[in-house]
This record gives sequence, C-alpha cells and structure tokens, in this order.
Amino acid sequence: MKKVLLCLAGCFIAIPFLYSQQYTPAQQLVLRTNEDSLNAGVATNKTVVSGYGSAFYQRNFNEEMSRATLERAVLFIGHRFNDKISFFSEMELENAVVEAGSDSKDNFKGELAMEQAYLRFNLNPRQYIVAGLFTPRIGMLNENHLPVNFNGVERPLVEQLIIPATWRELGIGFYGRLRRQPLNYSIALLNGLSAASFEHGTGIIEGRAEGSGAFANDIAITASLQYYWQNFRFQVSGYMGGTNGANKRQSDSLQLHHGAFGLPLYLGEANIQYSHNGFAFKAIGSIISYPDAADINKAYANNVSKVMYGAYAELAYNLLEKSIKYKEQQLNAFARYEVFDLNSSVPANGIYDGTLKQQHLIAGLTYLPILNVAIKADVRLAHTGDENPVLVINPSPARIPYKTNNTFLNVGIGYAF
Repeated sequence: MKKVLLCLAGCFIAIPFLYSQQYTPAQQLVLRTNEDSLNAGVATNKTVVSGYGSAFYQRNFNEEMSRATLERAVLFIGHRFNDKISFFSEMELENAVVEAGSDSKDNFKGELAMEQAYLRFNLNPRQYIVAGLFTPRIGMLNENHLPVNFNGVERPLVEQLIIPATWRELGIGFYGRLRRQPLNYSIALLNGLSAASFEHGTGIIEGRAEGSGAFANDIAITASLQYYWQNFRFQVSGYMGGTNGANKRQSDSLQLHHGAFGLPLYLGEANIQYSHNGFAFKAIGSIISYPDAADINKAYANNVSKVMYGAYAELAYNLLEKSIKYKEQQLNAFARYEVFDLNSSVPANGIYDGTLKQQHLIAGLTYLPILNVAIKADVRLAHTGDENPVLVINPSPARIPYKTNNTFLNVGIGYAF
C-alpha cells in the first residue's frame, strides 16, 4: 500500500491509505504534515500554478442524441506567504464558452466561476483555520473532486443532486486531527442557502450562493469526523442552516420565519471507503430534511420537498494489480449502483413527481496510464418512476413520450497536474 496525504486541504498525516489519491502542486502547497510539507520540499516555490480538467462524449439512447463538451477546465493558484499563512484558489470554466443570455436550464451552458478562494492559517502541525470561499467536508467528492480520483465519466449523481458538489460557500472553518489517534475533525460557519432560488427537480443546488452576493442574514454550521482503521476510512458529516436570507419586513410579507437559522434545512451523510490488493469499495448514504417546505411552496410556488435521500455503493478492481510490466498503471473495472428520491416526502401543497425517484447502474473502465491522466468509458442504465401529467405544461408537439428506462453511453478523459 502506498502512503498518501489524507484529507484534501485538511489535516494531513502520512499513513497507509485506501487508494492512490492525487494532489496537484497547488493543493500540496497548502497541505501540512507532521514534518510541515511547506518546508519539506513539497513546494519548492512560494507560488504554484496547476489545475485539472475533463471532457466527455455522451449518447442518450432514448432521445437518440449525442453531445460532447469540455466539461470543465480548472486553474489552481496557490501562494505561501510564510510558514503560517497560505492562499489557495480555483478558477473553473465549464463547457468551454460563456455567453450572455445562455439558458440556465441547459445542462451544457457555459460558466466561469471561482470554485475556491481562501486563506489558510496554520495554528500548529495538527490544526488550522480557513477563511474565504471553500468547500466544506461533506461527502466523499466535495473536497476531493479531481477526475483522476473517481471512477466513471460522470460524477456520482447522489453527490450532485443530494450533496450538491462542488458545494462551496463563504465562511470560516476549523480543521484538526487528534494527536495520538487517526481521527480528523472539522467545523465551519458558512452563509446559509436561499430557499427563494430552490427549483423543483434539482434539490438544493440552486439555493447555493457560491460566493456571489450571498444572503448573510441566515447562516449555517457544518461539521465532520473522519476515522482511519487499517484499509478503511469512515466519515460522518452534517449540515444545519437557515434558508431565508430576507429581512424582517420581506419575511413578514411572505409569512416566513426569519433569523440566523430561519426555515432550517438539515443534511446528514455517512460514508465508508476500503481498498486492498487492487480491490476498492465505497458507499455513502445521505438525507435532507426540510420541515418548512410547505411555507416555501406557499411563498414561492417552487414545489420543494420535505425529505430527499440518496445512496450509492461502488466496487472496483484494478486489472493491472498483479502486472509487473504495467505496475505503474491502473485499469479499474467498476460497477456502481445509485438510488435517490428528490421528493421522498412531499408537503400537502406540493406535487409528487415520479421522475425524481431514480435508480442507476453504472459499469465501465477507468484507465490511468499515469496517475495524473484518466481515460474513461461506461454505460449507465437509468430507471425512474412515472411522469406526473399534472407537471407537464404546454408540451411541444415534437416532445418525445417519457420513458421510465434509458441508457447512456459515456466516454471521457480527465487530467490533473
């Protein structure tokens, strides 16, 4: 087993780990181990530029439609001011081109955004503080989302729709690890979500501010625990935050509770990862509880749900594990099963949408000729519930009848440097 640094931009300690996770030079710049990687040769320059990206082709067999896009190209810039203070940033371009007036409903719209921009203050070799725009430790993908670190062309759907990775907000976080036990912990204070922006069918994704004019009348708290034992990593994390950033006058006019945790939303997740002798396994479960969904539907008519949940499990094996000639390469055969429901519980004034209860089986190959480059191919078999005719408004005469089963073929590349 290889030794790697744990917890992306987190509390790092060199111990045998699950699988070979990669970190770019800019990421490594802000890492800190027992020996202090900032002074131990991880970064030879005070300022480091690196990045990652991915592109893919997808065939939708129901629609008989194929699309190809440069999914994302990300530029990292990190700077070490001194042994105690560092800066870290990510600038992300999605789908290659940004144009004024692009349709926000288009999954292939262009977007240019800051994914992270924060200062890190090292308190000691085991603890540090981050402040600015950062990704809190929620789920498996949110902190460490390099395309060479997960199987499949698409990111797991549960960690897109239930845990809306890449989820970043403005705030301040405290990270650390115990002195004598392989236990990492974190707690962070963030701006809250905006329920006025929630959209039916996308969970809480549209409620994120992502550092752009975030409402700060409402706030959120998130915390996590990570524990390492032999070839396993266990994690639990939680989020609690207000979703009404309006002031008292606006809130009263909409008959909505307000305050720091007004109209609270709760998210919890637990995950496990294992790797040994070429085999890798991971699983995650997550649930969202939104008790005041009925009030939001009354105020904004956006048909949000009270409860949403999702889970997936993945098994993979490196077919080159026992190869002597190709021992520096990986060819991972994998299968992943995902299940989620974005309207598991609907308030009395909500409308159930069967298409949001889904199951997906993904199987494919991930080839890494070197650990910083991935070539991927997979097939995704999708099954959903029935369409609710009440939600089909003014359909186009050319609209394809909805089918509960569909197949997607995905081929893509990814890199990190």
